[in-house]
Amino acid sequence: MLLQRIQQQFIDSADLKYQCAQSLAPAVEAATNAVLASVTGGGKVLSCGNGASAAAAQHFAASFVGRYDRERPELAAFSLSADAAVLTGIANDFDVRSVYARQVRALGQAGDVLLALTTSGNSPNVLAAVEAAHERDMTVVALTGARGGQLSLLLRDTDVHICVPHDLAARILEVHHLVLHCICDGVDAQLLGLPDVFTHEQENPP
Repeated sequence: MLLQRIQQQFIDSADLKYQCAQSLAPAVEAATNAVLASVTGGGKVLSCGNGASAAAAQHFAASFVGRYDRERPELAAFSLSADAAVLTGIANDFDVRSVYARQVRALGQAGDVLLALTTSGNSPNVLAAVEAAHERDMTVVALTGARGGQLSLLLRDTDVHICVPHDLAARILEVHHLVLHCICDGVDAQLLGLPDVFTHEQENPP
């Protein structure tokens, strides 16, 4: 019984990713181009989310400042959920809704990108961060699920919305991780060119 349930989890995840391959690819391409234009133009990516989405935001920042798959120059990215002192200080002195918005106003500039992750599209602190990003003339790349929630109503024509058509947070997060990997890979491909498959496999043995 448990074995079958585990197998079904793999199947459901794979099915959703397969369904999203064509429908989300144009938005992922647009997000990649927006991020690339920002970091190559002297800008940066500020990422945020809650819970597992915060972990995904941190993973993205690590892949940019460090590397995703291949050696390349460092790219500017910050995870707004990584500094516990800043988060708890803002939450204590102001309110939890402000924990990302105040950081966006402090660090964000025109030409930067806010990468906002929320499976529901209704996280109050992420919504506030999007509003703050717009005040700073930043582009927003929003990763949501279901029908996009309230966040979908805040986005501008210059923003990018990647909405996973599913209601289960776990499935949405799995696609979000894949989308972030696609963005990292797409930026690397634009900066470094497409890798030679044989050489790539030789340099990164299993």
